[in-house]
Amino acid sequence: MTITVNGVEISEEMIASQLDHYADTPSPRDTAIQQLILHALLVQQAKSEGLDVSDEQQAIQSLLDSKLQVPAIDEASCREFYEQYPERFSAGDSAVANHILLPKGEGLEAGLIKAKAEGILAEVQANPSRFAALAQEHSTCPSGKQGGSLGQFGRGQMVPEFEQAVFSTAAGEITPNLVETQFGYHIIQVEQRVEGGKIGFDEIKERLQHYLTDLAVNQAMHEYLNGLVSAAQISGYQMNA
Repeated sequence: MTITVNGVEISEEMIASQLDHYADTPSPRDTAIQQLILHALLVQQAKSEGLDVSDEQQAIQSLLDSKLQVPAIDEASCREFYEQYPERFSAGDSAVANHILLPKGEGLEAGLIKAKAEGILAEVQANPSRFAALAQEHSTCPSGKQGGSLGQFGRGQMVPEFEQAVFSTAAGEITPNLVETQFGYHIIQVEQRVEGGKIGFDEIKERLQHYLTDLAVNQAMHEYLNGLVSAAQISGYQMNA
């Protein structure tokens, strides 16, 4: 069945041309149709209000700029949201660490690899400044190319044995023993430890203001588009609110 929006056809060719843009959505065809319908409605509305639609995107932007009047999100609104949803503003423990990984191996090789790992551990404990160079030379983890750097991570992001070793080692220290996991033997250098807790309002205020502003704009957009859909004559496709 032919799809029309207030008498204007959405052709199969138009739909096909948009499918690649929505290939990652659950239903690329439905998403393409819906976006084409909304685009058509916005262009039609812009034209009805006397806007030049020779550049459709510019016309749509001008229309939305005039219709979506969102009040500024002030500090009081941010604080109200902050206090209403305290669980959203807490951070868990995190750490910054480097590691050198050697695989376990099998049979005789296993003993040799463990001995090698223990030798490297002794060397970095005696001379921590050598850690990055030894990681580049010996580590089988891709992070070895960056001196063993794993960056920052929180609890629950690493396997339990690795996590326990990191969060029981002080910042600036190297784990006293090899840490054995399913991946092999790790030598871990803990650079930084950050205890979790509530994020202060002043720390989050600016990002929260941006978030609440985006939320308000999206809500206003949803309501405006819903109004256009409700007032339109759309045939050949069921457009949900």
